[in-house]
Order: sequence, then structure tokens, then C-alpha cells
Amino acid sequence: MSIQTAQQQVDNWIKNHGVRYFNELTNMAQLTEEVGEVARIIARRYGEQSEKESDKTKDLGEELADVLFVVLCLANQTGIDLEEAFEKKLAIKTKRDHNRHHNNKKLK
Repeated sequence: MSIQTAQQQVDNWIKNHGVRYFNELTNMAQLTEEVGEVARIIARRYGEQSEKESDKTKDLGEELADVLFVVLCLANQTGIDLEEAFEKKLAIKTKRDHNRHHNNKKLK
């Protein structure tokens, strides 16, 4: 699925099920909440924190999808073509960082 297709699917979902987009500030708060849920899973499952019994059934993929959904909402409501923006950013990072990480002794 392309990012443009994902943006369109989210827009269709909002129009058919969500009534309207939450305002940008509300969606930013939701994004922060969803990223926090991803952080909790990562910290407990892959980090040094103990995983609580109630956290063991949490689905990291589902939480990452929640983050993506809200990012797509924010892109839609602010008029961002996220696929175009991502391709531009990837080109910038490729040019800027082409040798940067290869020369990082910490990564060897």
C-alpha cells in the first residue's frame, strides 16, 4: 500500500465512521499518547524494565499502527502529501548521511 493510499483510507474512515477529524492539538495529544504506549512496550519487552503481566498481551504492531493512523490524520488535515514529504526527506538524509554512519566506529 502506498502512503497516499493509506492517507485516503484514513480520510474515508474519518468521513464514514469518525464524523470529523479531531482538531490538530487533540491529534497531537493523541499522537503523544500512542507513542507513549509504544515506548512502554519497548522499555518493558526489550529494555531493562520488568514487563507487567498486563503488558505481556500488548501488540507492538497494533500500537505502531495507532501511531501511523494519527500521523496520517495530521497529514490529511494539514494538507501534507506524506508520501511526497517522505521521499523528499529520504533524499535529504541519503545525501547528508551517505558516509556518516559507515564511518561511525561505535557501529562497527
